[in-house]
Amino acid sequence: MRKLEQGKWNFNNSYTKLPKIFYTKQSPTTVRAPKLIIFNSSLASSLGVSPQLEVFAGNEIPKGAEPLAQAYAGHQFGHFTMLGDGRAILLGEQITDSGERFDIQLKGSGRTPYSRGGDGRAALGPMLREYIISEAMHALGIPTTRSLAVVTTGESVMREENLPGAVLTRVSASHIRVGTFEYASRFGTSEDVRSLADYTITRHFPSIATFENKYLQLLREVIKRQASLISKWQLVGFVHGVMNTDNMAISGETIDYGPCAFMDVYDPTTVFSSIDSHGRYSYENQPKMAVWNLARFAETLLPLLHDDKNKAVSLAQEELAKFENLYQDHWLSGMRAKLGLFNNDVEDISLIKDILQLMQQHKADYTKTFQSLTFDKNDGQTLFSSPDYHHWHERWQAHLGQQSNSWDESKELMKSHNPAIIPRNHRVEEALDVANEGDLSKMHQLLNALDNPYGYTPEQEEFSTLPAPEFCHYQTFCGT
Repeated sequence: MRKLEQGKWNFNNSYTKLPKIFYTKQSPTTVRAPKLIIFNSSLASSLGVSPQLEVFAGNEIPKGAEPLAQAYAGHQFGHFTMLGDGRAILLGEQITDSGERFDIQLKGSGRTPYSRGGDGRAALGPMLREYIISEAMHALGIPTTRSLAVVTTGESVMREENLPGAVLTRVSASHIRVGTFEYASRFGTSEDVRSLADYTITRHFPSIATFENKYLQLLREVIKRQASLISKWQLVGFVHGVMNTDNMAISGETIDYGPCAFMDVYDPTTVFSSIDSHGRYSYENQPKMAVWNLARFAETLLPLLHDDKNKAVSLAQEELAKFENLYQDHWLSGMRAKLGLFNNDVEDISLIKDILQLMQQHKADYTKTFQSLTFDKNDGQTLFSSPDYHHWHERWQAHLGQQSNSWDESKELMKSHNPAIIPRNHRVEEALDVANEGDLSKMHQLLNALDNPYGYTPEQEEFSTLPAPEFCHYQTFCGT
């Protein structure tokens, strides 16, 4: 595997400075006939890189890169498991002209010591799906890993059938997970945990490095970021689907787009993952699961929080108890904006709860309902013809009338918080179906529409139509 000239890559790999238990140096497996399928030019520009097919395929390694597979563990559906990058290789960290540092990872790049019997490969459909959803999340203003490129490999992967193989180039602030800390705590020493915590602080929270108890502050900052992130998921009806601790990034980014999807009909019990038979990771449970995951993170930090274990536990519990209020503040602020409310008074809460209850009762579409409220129009859903809704609407209008802000100001606030478009499941599947046959035109059209979700442009209308009733029992599967 030959080295590239420096070009526009400016690689470093600070992760290799951690103790060796955290990774295994591993080059990606070369592929036979790579072909660039999609390239994120705007992201590439911000990173300062150009399209390089052989790099994205794993056939060539940029100068300065030190490829490795990361070790981590995780609680999967509540059960602790040893994991690690089973089909991903971290090439290193791209340093931008402004000094920002971003992980560049190849997903689907071959077997590693953590593959657990898997082939280390990925199919084209799931990689394109992550590209669509992650870029849509970014456009919605939700912290997320991003997708730089997808290449096909010229080789097939066997799942339930032979599928075209592909490699996704993923970009993130880092790939440090709650599960990384769990791995260090379970299989390493307290000094390994300290090394990881110090590295995380340096990389993501440098402003807390001089705090007297910087590890307590680390816990506090991670809790803050997760409270903000989960509220953003809830506000757009996003269901992650598999909130295992290995899928919670310390940076506060959404990571690992497996069995995720956006709600159509508003139902708090919505589950998309085919294996989540008990609804552990349902829409309504996501805030609770975030706290559960953060508790696992806090447990790993206990030896660093205080020499007295009881005192350490008390400090951790005190911080974890703050999540609920942090989350509620973010969520209520977002919901007020979705209803055009500026004043933040008690009546707001009643209006919010009541409209959600009516939406659930009438099986109203989550996104479409808030779009219709934004323009104060009846979109034909049964919700809008019900007497209970008309009573709620009178209360809402009266409440808006008590504000010093005009209706036009409320409408602009609502437009900036109620997306005109989300990656609706039936549209995503439609684009992927033809993409697997070699036609990416629908995917490009969908991506263009998703690029400005609050734009309310005519081009978005085609992709905003509601699914047929038979599509409303949508399921996703691990590996997608």
